[in-house]
Amino acid sequence: MTPASDAPGGRSRLRVTDATIGLFERIIPDPFVLAILITMVVTVVAALIAPRVSFAGIVDGWYKGFFNILTFAFQITLVLVTGHAFAHARPVQALFRTIVSVARTPVQAAALTFLSVAAASFFNWGLGLVVAALLAREVAKRMRVDFAWIVAAGFSGWVVWASGISSSIALAQSTHGSAMNVVEKLTGRVLPFSEMVFTRFNLVPVLAMLVLTPVVLALVKPRDQDAIVLDLEKNPDAPVRRRLRGRLTPAQWIENSWVGSAFIGLAGLSFLVMALTRHLAAFSGVNAVIFLMFVGGVVLHGYPLAYADAVRNAARQTGSMMLQYPLYGGIMGIMDATGLPDVLSHFFIQISTAHTLPFWSYVSSLLVTFLVPSGGGHWAVQGPFVIPAAVALHASVPGTTMAVAMGEQVSNMLQPFWAAPVVAMAGVGVQRVLGFTVMTFLLAAVVFGAALLIFI
Repeated sequence: MTPASDAPGGRSRLRVTDATIGLFERIIPDPFVLAILITMVVTVVAALIAPRVSFAGIVDGWYKGFFNILTFAFQITLVLVTGHAFAHARPVQALFRTIVSVARTPVQAAALTFLSVAAASFFNWGLGLVVAALLAREVAKRMRVDFAWIVAAGFSGWVVWASGISSSIALAQSTHGSAMNVVEKLTGRVLPFSEMVFTRFNLVPVLAMLVLTPVVLALVKPRDQDAIVLDLEKNPDAPVRRRLRGRLTPAQWIENSWVGSAFIGLAGLSFLVMALTRHLAAFSGVNAVIFLMFVGGVVLHGYPLAYADAVRNAARQTGSMMLQYPLYGGIMGIMDATGLPDVLSHFFIQISTAHTLPFWSYVSSLLVTFLVPSGGGHWAVQGPFVIPAAVALHASVPGTTMAVAMGEQVSNMLQPFWAAPVVAMAGVGVQRVLGFTVMTFLLAAVVFGAALLIFI
């Protein structure tokens, strides 16, 4: 039987997807530059159609929004950093090797990689990104496999991140007082995960993707003779820090001692037990995710200096995010100051019903993601006009919220911004990887869209 990727239709499909990704890379600038351009566009649109327009109001709104988002921006950055550091702990990497050793064929390895990354991403999206790169490298070192394809299998697992418990959009709506909690500002409610993440309209499409995506990956697998394998000479593994031994200075002893890590572990465990037994409201939302990943990372690295090194390596991936979030907060401030969300929400009210609003919010989210590739920044732009529409139509507010999150994660499969850290850690070209994940995008676009129409 001829593999699908070997048939004329398969080769044509891959050429089309490569051309599509190449087009996006040519017309979409650096994400930071794009954030500036979007700020300009929102300013012009607000000046033209918003009900409350003044130069002073726009500038003042932009300035206030620029700084109001900083707490959330730092929280989401820590989600990535702590997840990255956790994944580089030796016990975690040993687990990766154990998982990979189960696979006997490239297709099995792709399925295992995808499922492992999906599980990690559901828990912590930063962890999922790192697992995608590290597992792909482990597979490529054990068997002959097209490296871009196996990296794409890992990155495809990230397609469920915004449906999980570290979803920046869901976390913001579940965190009281968050600058990004649009739902609380408009309705006075803080949405629990039981109404967003742990629902049929969210979990059913996630489970469907876990079943169907490995099949799609197998269909687009390149022929063995066409496989471009990992070159370890050009892309060697990162050096591993070794604990210092022998005669040490007091400072070196403290840095390399297990005592500091044990203290953090004990303190973290004590608070976790207290939070669970006393049902502390403070242990929720984005802070809970960061806390668990931080404590787990410190403990698993074994001594403080190893964790500090892992965090320094992780921080290299956050520069663009740190620059973008204040700009997206400024966009949110402009919209709030001028009343622009009222105009946009009116448009959605005109084209939607209570039943279809989540679906149309999802469709628009698929498009917005190409312009605003960060979940939190995306919500800052789209949340202020879809939630008022949901309130006006008496539509499902949790469903509309998660529809935006779903659109974000689906379009990420064609978004170079988030693929970039994965391919950088793995050591492979981004265009070839996205040429495979376009198939994940097409599958997910249908699966999540159908779920919103059927289950809400």
